[in-house]
Amino acid sequence: MFHAAASKHVPLAEANPLAGLANNVGSSRVVCQTAMAAGVRELVLISTDKAVRLTNVMGASKRLAELVVQASALELLQSTDGAGHARTQLAMVSFGNVLGSSGSVVPLFHKQIAAGGPITLTHPEIIRYFMTIPEAAQLVLQASTLAQGGDLFLMDMGEPVRIKDLA
Repeated sequence: MFHAAASKHVPLAEANPLAGLANNVGSSRVVCQTAMAAGVRELVLISTDKAVRLTNVMGASKRLAELVVQASALELLQSTDGAGHARTQLAMVSFGNVLGSSGSVVPLFHKQIAAGGPITLTHPEIIRYFMTIPEAAQLVLQASTLAQGGDLFLMDMGEPVRIKDLA
């Protein structure tokens, strides 16, 4: 099971912090409980690099979602299937922006350019890490097979890109 549902847009989470917390944290607990009760073999939470250095509500809510997954994994380890193995393996993957995905800045830039501009930048010096859709999918699939219980998988995304340079 891949848990990708989230409030992932920083401005929306900042404007509606309780909704962002309820969706990212509360819903993650429900997803974990449901997966464990149903005997799902693997559950992978899709997280974000914004959960590492907490500078906004969205990043903090995704970090809390990671803690929910880790707490659920610990709960499972304490109540195994009788053979010493937890029934559901829980893991998390954390990465930056996925080029071309829903919510990515690249389609927004394309749309703004097609409309004759201008390109809007929140701040020209902001840096972001980017990966391709195949790279993101590969990381998620690898996490589902390598998980041993509460693991956090991070992808080395190379050097960050200044958003102004990308634009």
